[in-house]
Amino acid sequence: MSTATVYPNVPDLAAEDYLVIGLATCFIKQDGEVHSVQIAEPIPAAAIEALVKGIPTSYQLACGTTLGAIFDGETVTLPAEFPTDTQLCDDFAERSTAAARTYKKSQAAQSLIPAGTSKSDFNFSTDRKRVLNSDRIVKAEDNVKQHAYTHQVL
Repeated sequence: MSTATVYPNVPDLAAEDYLVIGLATCFIKQDGEVHSVQIAEPIPAAAIEALVKGIPTSYQLACGTTLGAIFDGETVTLPAEFPTDTQLCDDFAERSTAAARTYKKSQAAQSLIPAGTSKSDFNFSTDRKRVLNSDRIVKAEDNVKQHAYTHQVL
């Protein structure tokens, strides 16, 4: 029995490969104001293990699913639990295949949120806001000043 691949350039993955899709609350900065947005993004195995242990996270919900349930050709179908105004993260397809590979290596992580189920009892917090379009501008004043004798042998 042969399995169909999701993408021709990803021959190691099939439609029945496991994946977790998370619903994250992120923020976008526009005109000096910060607006919240709901983002769907794949969660790799190591991250889901940490989230289950209770670290603060921007994820409200995570759904166990398969690549075939999410991708139907070029169409992306999010789990029914997700709001209709949910946006996809950047590079959603590439990140999904990368996350699916992590679950192939960690079978124990698949049991945390079995396929077809969801989990929403995370330690949800937006204290540390995930701003998606922020620019980090590094200036010369940001450099740490060292004493003149720091690199001298005394």
